[in-house]
Amino acid sequence: MKNPPIRYMLVVGTFFLSVLLYVDRACISTAKDAIVRDLSLSDIQWAWVLASFAFGYALFQTPGGMMADRLGSRGVLTVVVSAWSVFTGMTAIAWSFSSLLVIRFLFGVGEAGAFPGIAKVLYSWIPVNERGLIKGINFSGSRIGAAIAMPLISALIVGIGWKLTFCVLMLVGFVWSTFWWYWFRNDPSEHASISDEEREYIFAKRQQDVLDKSATIKGQGPQPMTVAMLFSSASLWLMMIQYFASNFTFFFALSWLYPYVKDTYNLGAIAAGFAAMIPLLAGALGNIVSGALVDCLYRIGWSGWSRKLPAIVGFTLAALGMVMSLNQASVFGAVFWLSVAIFGSDMTLSPSWSFCIDIGGRNAGAVSGTMNMAGNLGSAITALAFAYMDKSTKGNSGFFYTAACLSILAIACWFAVNSEQRIEPSPR
Repeated sequence: MKNPPIRYMLVVGTFFLSVLLYVDRACISTAKDAIVRDLSLSDIQWAWVLASFAFGYALFQTPGGMMADRLGSRGVLTVVVSAWSVFTGMTAIAWSFSSLLVIRFLFGVGEAGAFPGIAKVLYSWIPVNERGLIKGINFSGSRIGAAIAMPLISALIVGIGWKLTFCVLMLVGFVWSTFWWYWFRNDPSEHASISDEEREYIFAKRQQDVLDKSATIKGQGPQPMTVAMLFSSASLWLMMIQYFASNFTFFFALSWLYPYVKDTYNLGAIAAGFAAMIPLLAGALGNIVSGALVDCLYRIGWSGWSRKLPAIVGFTLAALGMVMSLNQASVFGAVFWLSVAIFGSDMTLSPSWSFCIDIGGRNAGAVSGTMNMAGNLGSAITALAFAYMDKSTKGNSGFFYTAACLSILAIACWFAVNSEQRIEPSPR
């Protein structure tokens, strides 16, 4: 029997990385009651704990992407997974609000290079006509990981306590990083197990930059990407705005959805975990559907609309779902409409990251990392906005309407972007 292509085995590895990434990230939400009780935290302090992760994660996206571009995803992903696993375990030794704030910030810093590193993997290993679905598969792993975390981690915390739970997750991270270091290689030409046929197919289809080819002929390399080059791109600014809107909606599902349904509809811990799991599974499905649509539209020649159309549809559903979820009489109605919202917001991921790979080329890590930085500033603001708006006279409704308005703004951004505007440093 013929062995499966190496690039598909690589996708399995990055899929499980996405699962682990979000199990570790969502664990803090399911542990909220136990941690708040043990450390005597208020809801506002808890919001800052959630935001501290997102700020650390956001601020180190661009540096993480630049490291992946320059050093390769083998070493960078090994280091970042090991680092965030250490801080996952250290969460168990937090003794106060301040210590937890610092540990979760450093945990965010540790995770920051993960998705930019994966973007660099896809640029080097995956043909352009396969990237949409594979990005969808990778991001579906993150949603499945978060969904699993809601009931499973809740049960684990009940069984062994929240501190040991974080230690177990630390060990799982070490296992993945060890596997990655020994198996993965930065380029198909370096992997001993790849067939000549697959290697040549990847090289022919992975959309090498004209810049790279001309630089090779002249014996020159491109200038390294700088922050000034990144922020001079109008298309990247539009990507940052729309990704801020996408994360504003999604991070609610990751951070506040579990306590929101638990408190609003008087659910027990396990029941709330299952209720919070459903929108995240809808998000996983949204990633797969969108990724397949991206590739389908690309193959029939709609290269520009293969990115735009799935994102526009996604943001439309996100706005509708957030508004309709308000004031539902039962948890079933709320979960249904929140599932529509998260399905929609996650439809925007594959086209967003595919677009960044398109305009970034060999600098895909830095470009996608910069977009993800803006997105996770949206996550940080979500963590704070939900807590503070809940105390305002408008209650939760102000948060949900804000999310819907941001989705409408994101639709306008997608109509304005141009995938032909590449971010290309000049040859030296």
